[in-house]
Amino acid sequence: MLRPLTTALAAVLLLAPAYAQDARPSRFAEDPYASTYSPIAAPPVLITGAVVLTGNGERLDGADVLLADGRIVAVGPGLEAPEGATRVDGTGKWVTPGLIDVHSHLGVYPSPGVRAHSDGNEMTNPVTAQVWAEHSVWPQDPGFGAALAGGITALQILPGSANLVGGRGVTLKNVAATTVQGMKFPGAPHGLKMACGENPKRVYGEKSGPATRMGNVAGYRAAFIEAAEYLKKHKPDEAPRSRRGRRSGGSDNDSGSGKRDLKLDTLAGAINGDILVHIHCYRADEMAVMIDLAKEFDFRIAAFHHGVEAYKLADELADAGICGALWADWWGFKMEALDGIQENIALVDRPANSCAIVHSDSSEGIQRLNQEAAKVMANAGRAGMEIAPERAIRWLTRNPAQSMGILEQTGTLEAGKMADVVLWNGNPFSVYAHAEQVWIDGARVYDRGDRTRQPVSDFMLGQGAAQGGAR
Repeated sequence: MLRPLTTALAAVLLLAPAYAQDARPSRFAEDPYASTYSPIAAPPVLITGAVVLTGNGERLDGADVLLADGRIVAVGPGLEAPEGATRVDGTGKWVTPGLIDVHSHLGVYPSPGVRAHSDGNEMTNPVTAQVWAEHSVWPQDPGFGAALAGGITALQILPGSANLVGGRGVTLKNVAATTVQGMKFPGAPHGLKMACGENPKRVYGEKSGPATRMGNVAGYRAAFIEAAEYLKKHKPDEAPRSRRGRRSGGSDNDSGSGKRDLKLDTLAGAINGDILVHIHCYRADEMAVMIDLAKEFDFRIAAFHHGVEAYKLADELADAGICGALWADWWGFKMEALDGIQENIALVDRPANSCAIVHSDSSEGIQRLNQEAAKVMANAGRAGMEIAPERAIRWLTRNPAQSMGILEQTGTLEAGKMADVVLWNGNPFSVYAHAEQVWIDGARVYDRGDRTRQPVSDFMLGQGAAQGGAR
């Protein structure tokens, strides 16, 4: 039965978080390239009778999901559709939040993979905190559309791992746009990409250095010492208080005088808590060193990425509030990856307050993150650790959103959050699972059964035209 929006529904929409970032960031995190993303106007949608995984650890059988004005309005049985709503029969199907990939290089290493498109690593200095991945993103990368077909609604694009500090990452909504600003997730904080171990050693060992792991750590320390001094000199009075409730570095009377430095802006923003630190790191001993580095310079690590030995530090990561953004089963392709196990994510997920994430770091893997998670569940089951779908979905939705600073907006199916939703033809952790429909902010942006709802980039359209001309 179709009915007008109720008072309760209107209240949910009124209280929903605004798209613009409410709190003013510090000067180190101000964004001159602000998001121009605007949700696509769409009618209300009521999905009925589905198995719903909310992303908060709940499974609801035979439940409904109501979307309106770009937001989740309600989740539960027997919901009423407002006037003009599109009804979608979810019988026999599953609904999840939109999937989120915390580690992607789409757009900075786009397809086709040619040298002219290699824009992810600024390999000119071990510390290039001044560069921003978004300034390399090519919105026409066909990989974005392929990821959308796999249920990906948001993703963090990071620089590569050649450098000790590679630069800022950017969080995008997975929508078609002409400019990267048109894809930028409104209000999402920047990430800072750092890297441990073999990659910086290999790239700089025959240049200016570092050539050893101890050289790597000396490089991080030197950079953050410089940033801490910069923070003392440049902290403006009006900057917000840090996450610990005090001003981070410098006095309340600092004048903010002195020359601006883009590299130190980023590092100071990380110390100040405005920019989230994501670290490429494989070995447990190196992760422990990086945790000590964060304590020394008073910054917080949002996530360790790849971390094939994260299982050795599962309790420490949970206690420190650090996420493990990990592969299901990649290992053994270099020395620092030799001690990986297939139960890694399952073990990282076991402690209370844990934050395990399945990530891709791959233009192909991002198309099947649900299947990567399914491999973890299967390997864990063989080891006697049964993991239910309602827990595993957190690895793909809630936990990456937490590590990226966007959990208040997306990652779970809760009233008031962005209506980023996937309808699957069955259990999403089956090898036969397909994303049938995908909504971003309540707009149906992908439909497996409707070619007009399967985005094709301008680049791919051009390729088709060229092929047609050749015939």
